[in-house]
Amino acid sequence: MRAVTLGPAGTYSHRAARAVAEEVAFRESVTAIVEAVADGKFERGVVPIENSIEGSVTESLDALADREVAVTREIVTPIRHALLAQGAEFDVVASHSQALAQCRSFLESEYPDVGQEAVASTARGVERAREDPTVAAIGHPDNATNGVELQVLAEDIQDRSSNATRFLVVAPVAERSEAGGKTTLVVYPNANYPGLLLELLEAFAERDINLSRAESRPSGRRLGDYLFHFDAEAGLYEERTREAIEEIEEIAENGWVRVLGSYDTMHVLY
Repeated sequence: MRAVTLGPAGTYSHRAARAVAEEVAFRESVTAIVEAVADGKFERGVVPIENSIEGSVTESLDALADREVAVTREIVTPIRHALLAQGAEFDVVASHSQALAQCRSFLESEYPDVGQEAVASTARGVERAREDPTVAAIGHPDNATNGVELQVLAEDIQDRSSNATRFLVVAPVAERSEAGGKTTLVVYPNANYPGLLLELLEAFAERDINLSRAESRPSGRRLGDYLFHFDAEAGLYEERTREAIEEIEEIAENGWVRVLGSYDTMHVLY
């Protein structure tokens, strides 16, 4: 099986993708990954969706709302960040914006005068550190030994030891499954009135379905217009889930409901 994820090699996304595919290719953005799967160029795509410290990855939410794909699995993995550089003196720390944010306290305490540079991925930051001795990177400690060797100046620098990221495995829409204990859907009501969100939430609550995530995102059509992402702890094979979705479809009759499918969770340790 071939999968595509955020590159270059060595990203946390790459590590997650190796749990589902033997051959992994890379793209520079989540949008490009989802597009490649929707167009049938790859059997699977692996995208970060949520971090326990910094919350949701908004580009992933928007890409899943904009294209027809299915979700077949979620992968949850702990995140271990290290500070990597050619030497102890550097002017800039480069990494993905989420990684920089996840290590905010460490950087402010230990390197308050060092600049920060957001790049496409943690592995891209490591590449910058290999190319330029004035640049340090935040990434997995194993990345220090691939290519030009870097020093591991500090390990486990994330603000919380419980730091973990959740990835979604996306597939062509024809592979949507009703099996699995969790279901993801995106709802665009194309409406705005008092109690709208409450109606959507009650469709789940009245059927004793717990929501592990409920989030709004701008629709992009006009200011103040939103769509909603829901993760329900119930599978599509369950009657209560199908009933809840039918009610939501009635509420969103002027918009649309995209059911990405049901899936189970894989925990991957590094």
